[in-house]
Amino acid sequence: MEVLADLLRTTGFAGLTWHNLVMFVIGGVLIYLAITKGFEPLLLIPIGSGAILANLPFAEMAAGLNVEGGLLQMVYAVGIKTEFLPPVIFLGVGVLTDFRPLLSRPYTFLLGASAQLGIFIAALGSFYLAGFEIKEAAAIGIIGGADGPTSIFLASKLAPHLLGAIAVSAYSYMSLVPIIQPPIIRLLTTKRERNIDMPQAKRVSKTAVILFPIIAGTVAMLAIPSSAPLIGMLMFGNLIRESGVTERLRKTAGGSMVDIVTIFLGLAVGATMSGENFLRLETLKILLLGAIAFGFSTAGGVVFGKLINVIVPRAKRINPCIGAAGVSAVPMAARVVQDFVSKESDGRVNPLMAAMGPNVAGVIGSAVAAGVFLMLLG
Repeated sequence: MEVLADLLRTTGFAGLTWHNLVMFVIGGVLIYLAITKGFEPLLLIPIGSGAILANLPFAEMAAGLNVEGGLLQMVYAVGIKTEFLPPVIFLGVGVLTDFRPLLSRPYTFLLGASAQLGIFIAALGSFYLAGFEIKEAAAIGIIGGADGPTSIFLASKLAPHLLGAIAVSAYSYMSLVPIIQPPIIRLLTTKRERNIDMPQAKRVSKTAVILFPIIAGTVAMLAIPSSAPLIGMLMFGNLIRESGVTERLRKTAGGSMVDIVTIFLGLAVGATMSGENFLRLETLKILLLGAIAFGFSTAGGVVFGKLINVIVPRAKRINPCIGAAGVSAVPMAARVVQDFVSKESDGRVNPLMAAMGPNVAGVIGSAVAAGVFLMLLG
């Protein structure tokens, strides 16, 4: 019996705490939502699995600050602490992004920029009302961009101890776009505004789509050098896509490479969610502030769309609902706007391509916002 008792003490069962058990449930819920509801499965399954692995006593699978050894700690140290994996994700995003909807309607860039309002609202609220330090507040605010890699990138630099909570909040609200956005759009628009049809966009030349990532990326990085890791990789990936002579690179960067990086990024983020770090009042605050950030970002894009209609002639008015697509959840937010407007207009108005303009602009906008925070606080 004594031998059995000694053996039991060496197993993980002997080291289980209520923190571990709660995190097993949280990890299981993330996996359940990913599988049964389709909520960002490519990220939530690795994150949920990483959370479970991190809370196995004596397994040395946790990652984060002041953690030594372990498989996922090595991934965290090499891939996240060094800021390597999020920019590589942006490289893949660039390959998968078509900037033609933005270039055909340049004003939609302003809609994408206005949809970053929630970032600054949440950052200010985190600092002045929720008691977070200024760097923590900035990292929390970026959730409003609905851009998971950017949230991870900024949190790893400004508030690595909050990385797990920020990443889970960002990806959770990204997956809830179809639930969160329609009520906000309906509240801020009238039936007539939802029925505004969008004219056919102008054709964009091959030269324009090749020059855009080179010129726009260079200007953005010169203005905000700290945004270069994200903007630079995004624009490089897009150049690979549009050049027409790098098909092998395009397939690799937009396929197997981004999938591999996504696996390790999700596992490493989940591994930072040890019970002692995650189950705190700060986590609940971050989830609440993330919801506020996302709501204000959606509202910012819609309200700016309405403002454009006040300024321009009646014949050039736009459907303000497309402003909601300015958050960076590509292409989900654009599809949500398309579905919402189509139902409201009985299928007469279908603004998918128009909504893609602010949608891809939002990717740039959130990266620029992160660069601004790094420039001021990093």
